[in-house]
Amino acid sequence: FSDVPSMCRKLEDLSVDEFMLSGFDSGEEDDCEDEESTQQKGKMKKPAPQKTSVKKQGKASEHKDHLSALKSKDPEFYEFLQENDQKLLNFDDSDSLEDEDEDEEERMYHRLPSQLEEADDDNDEVETGKKDLKKPKEGTKVTEAMIENWRTGLRKEPTAKLIRDITQAFKAAVATTKGDSEELCRYTISDSAVFNSLILFCIKDMHAALNKMLKLKDPEKGQKKLILPSSSPRWQKNQIDIKMYIAGVVQLLSSLTQSTVVAAVLRHANQMVPYYLCLPKQCRHFLKSLIKHWSTGEETVRVLAFLALNKICRNKQDIYLNPVLRQMYIAYVKNCKFTSPNTLPMINFMQRTLAEMYSLDTQVSYQHAFIYIRQLAIHLRNAMNLKKKETYQSVYNWQYMHCLYLWCRVLSTIYPSEVLEPLIYPLCQVIIGCINKVWHCILQQEDFNKKPGRMSIKPINFAVILKLSKTNLQEKAYKDGLVEQLYDLILEYFHTQACSIGFPELALPTIVQLKAFLKECKVANYCKQMRQLLEKIQENCSYITGRRQKAAFGVGDVTAVAAWEKQVAEEGTPLTKYYSQWKKLREKEIQLEISGKERMEDLNLPEIKRKKAEEKKADKKEFKGLFESDSDDDDDDDDDLFKSKGKHAIYLFPIFVIVSDGDQKKPSSSKGKAPKKMLSTELKEVADGDEDMVEDLELSDQD
Repeated sequence: FSDVPSMCRKLEDLSVDEFMLSGFDSGEEDDCEDEESTQQKGKMKKPAPQKTSVKKQGKASEHKDHLSALKSKDPEFYEFLQENDQKLLNFDDSDSLEDEDEDEEERMYHRLPSQLEEADDDNDEVETGKKDLKKPKEGTKVTEAMIENWRTGLRKEPTAKLIRDITQAFKAAVATTKGDSEELCRYTISDSAVFNSLILFCIKDMHAALNKMLKLKDPEKGQKKLILPSSSPRWQKNQIDIKMYIAGVVQLLSSLTQSTVVAAVLRHANQMVPYYLCLPKQCRHFLKSLIKHWSTGEETVRVLAFLALNKICRNKQDIYLNPVLRQMYIAYVKNCKFTSPNTLPMINFMQRTLAEMYSLDTQVSYQHAFIYIRQLAIHLRNAMNLKKKETYQSVYNWQYMHCLYLWCRVLSTIYPSEVLEPLIYPLCQVIIGCINKVWHCILQQEDFNKKPGRMSIKPINFAVILKLSKTNLQEKAYKDGLVEQLYDLILEYFHTQACSIGFPELALPTIVQLKAFLKECKVANYCKQMRQLLEKIQENCSYITGRRQKAAFGVGDVTAVAAWEKQVAEEGTPLTKYYSQWKKLREKEIQLEISGKERMEDLNLPEIKRKKAEEKKADKKEFKGLFESDSDDDDDDDDDLFKSKGKHAIYLFPIFVIVSDGDQKKPSSSKGKAPKKMLSTELKEVADGDEDMVEDLELSDQD
């Protein structure tokens, strides 16, 4: 293209006949052919780069002269080029006129190497196009002596070179946990003892050594704001090594399985939080790993992960709080799908810690709570309107229930809050909607006077049961647990309102319902529990009424009412004092259930059915001789009954007789009204007769 202007001028001088006779040949084509032949010869001979550059420079200068001549011949076209293509006019000798793609191809295919390789007859792979890859050199093997030298050097004076060596060795150790044997590392770890020593050395000494190398000051007592390592003038110089080390810590956390080792590494990672805050990419990976351990790890691991999460979000709320809350909520929902006595404490832990995280910023928390409570409401609306199995199951599951529990805990923990207070009403409406569907949120009305249809082996733990089977509904444990749940929930609710100035009016509907229950129920145990609850509520009503009568302010004085309630709460009420004692006993009982220890109700003990009057009279006639002693020889008979040669005896009870194994000696005959003596086999038949039916006894605690 560089010779286009000169070609145009030559063609202008030719006539049509002369042009046709020329055969489209020109001197430039000859030059091109000469260049091609020269390049073909250059494959066998080394080209002279200087001549090529001079030729290029000559063409560039010639093109520049053509453009300057264009200014006088065609000023309008030259002005057009000035406005639209300055690069063409500002052409330099050093510039190339070749297209970029052609230049790249020329560099790839037409540039000869500075030194030609000699052909190797033995290597057949070169001719077939296969490349001989060089094997990487094996790294230096880490030993216990090297680790000890590093430890001594760190404690004496940590240097950048020493930190780099330790970081490279730590990288190699992490690569072994991932199974990444092909990763290039300066060092290699082949012994498990060396691996343990290196990891232990790093988590113990690296944090202090890095602070010393960067000359970071120790935070003062009570100082909440962290000192970031990026404030050190040495940070830029050592940033690459520190980045490699803390990235290795995150990779190590993801590959470890033993909870004790994970806990030790998490403690070290918690110390390194200021370094993560200076490196956003590594911090994001660290947060992802922390959320995983917080939601799935062992108890100690969960706590340490939460402490690190809380520490990061407190210091960089504007960057990390919003995404961390979202990921923690998703992890919470995923891990509360199944509920059992073993998983329930972990679910409660996630609820409490997540509520604490939401309390860091109520504005951000409102956005999350609004979206997720709205989702719960949409699921409930679909279940009510569509009435399909899929929509019904989308609400009738543990995840939905635990989400309700979570938002109740969040709103009650942060209360009072002007920002979150508008969300209380919609959440209550969702819960009421669940109550109307008769799900786990409520306890159904039951006929407590109806005798249970079957014996119950163990008590029902309502906290981990979403749905009861028809068999469970017929058990005595179901009714017992139902009464316990009523007692616990009513007591807990009124404890929250025990110091309210309007407690008597608030408790009135419940008092009416409890009195109606006591009037209808005939079971002593159930009546005793409900009567005790009623008495405590009425006692608290009387106390609040008495204190209220002495007040000198009106109902409309909100400030005075709040001060009055605060004073009553400090002094305590009868219900609050009783609740504190009851709560301690109840928590101990729950801990026993969680630990798997059986309560007295769990024991499968037989209970005796009380017989009718006619059956009792028949038993008295049959066993009359065993209880009457009108003759003087009765003492001898007793000796014969209770003193026998074998290791056995006969034990007499008012209703039934238990006979131990062994042959019974025949008792001697007695005078008077003594009945005919009974053999042990006959006594067994009496004891194992059909008359003794085993079923539940309705006894009070005193019985």
